[in-house]
Amino acid sequence: MESPQNPDASQHGMVGKIADYIERSRGKPSSAPARDAALMCIFDLLGAAAVGIGDIGPRAIRNVVPAVYGDGSNPVWFTGKGSSLIGAAWANSAAAATLDLDDGNRFARGHPGAAIIPVAFAVAHETGATLEDVITAIVIGYEVGISVGAAKTSYGSSGTWTPYGVVATAAALRGTPRGVIEHALAIAGESAPSQAFASAPIPRIPAPEGSAVKEGIPWSVVTGLTALYLAEAGHTGPRNILESQRHYQFPADQVLGEIPHICATYFKPYACCRHIHAPLIALERLLAEHDIAPGGIDGIDVEIHSAGLRISNRPEPENIVDIQYSIPYCLALVSLYGRESLLPLTADALGRADVLALAGKVTLSLSPVLDAVYPQDILACVTIRVGDQHFSSGPTAPEGEPLMSWDALEVKFKTATRFVATPSRIEEMLGAIRSLRSGDATPLEHVLADLKLD
Repeated sequence: MESPQNPDASQHGMVGKIADYIERSRGKPSSAPARDAALMCIFDLLGAAAVGIGDIGPRAIRNVVPAVYGDGSNPVWFTGKGSSLIGAAWANSAAAATLDLDDGNRFARGHPGAAIIPVAFAVAHETGATLEDVITAIVIGYEVGISVGAAKTSYGSSGTWTPYGVVATAAALRGTPRGVIEHALAIAGESAPSQAFASAPIPRIPAPEGSAVKEGIPWSVVTGLTALYLAEAGHTGPRNILESQRHYQFPADQVLGEIPHICATYFKPYACCRHIHAPLIALERLLAEHDIAPGGIDGIDVEIHSAGLRISNRPEPENIVDIQYSIPYCLALVSLYGRESLLPLTADALGRADVLALAGKVTLSLSPVLDAVYPQDILACVTIRVGDQHFSSGPTAPEGEPLMSWDALEVKFKTATRFVATPSRIEEMLGAIRSLRSGDATPLEHVLADLKLD
């Protein structure tokens, strides 16, 4: 492959720095903490994908994949079927992202794993990459995607910045030349899903209806991989895109990979937006500490940062995605049915009269104090009113950050997959992950290609 025209044009820009980081880092072993974090991210992501395989969005994409991207041997996870590289990565990303159980990074304000890990596996299938090369590529993808997402001057849904991570991951495994990487990053950045409706600042009038599009993560996979192919074919992009101070502000002293972003990943104990997790933890603690009966609750007051008020927060959700972005409904659901009602979220959570009644008693308000520390700290305060008694939490943080223990991830995996897999299949998947940790990827490759859950 030859580099596109003027390969030295952006040597000193951020795109050039990112391309240089990818070129320097690929093929090298990751640090022990980054390697372990990547393995954890793979484990967590596969659980999210297994749970999401039957949702309407992933099903629709799998139905479309053969016509758009053709058949192939690249595994479409948990279906026993295959597609082309892009088709498989698209479908697997959709399954992983659909139920909001995938990992995230609060500084980028979104979800890298559901884009990067499916791409790493799909490209590795085509290139025959080693497990260590895959792990390094995932670490690189998280580093690049999160760095760009965190530098955005205004909020953008995950799909607006994950294409950078997709390009980085795929380019690391494909050995793409530095000059081509620069153009691929630029093409991906300029072609990324705009998510103008979902990313709009508050007040969003109307709030977006919950839909399978969500944050555009699966489409960002298609965008990023297509951008790389285009750059390899000679297509060009605006390599000064990240110099736009209107849209990006990178730290002057930023050194990519110095403290790997993947080590700051958060994992979700609930299948809903991360902004809901701190209120949920505060609520659960208050219910337990004060032995509060849900039927006696007269009101739940939530103080939160402005980003928590940006999500739709419908007290009467019309679909599963609406629930994923509703503080009132999620608090009511967990109050009445416990945290397992959100691990995973299922269709029978919709339209429950008792949940709707309690959700109508939840009030949300902005806390200037909590807003001032976001996203350095993501906190919420909850007060439960029972008659003339008020039970209040202090500022409460969500669980699962940074990372979780392997034992906690295994508990999460078993709980989340209990409706989609038999105990023997769950154990088969867990065994494959244990083999992966010891350096043997073969059992996991078999599980992803041959184990059917749909």
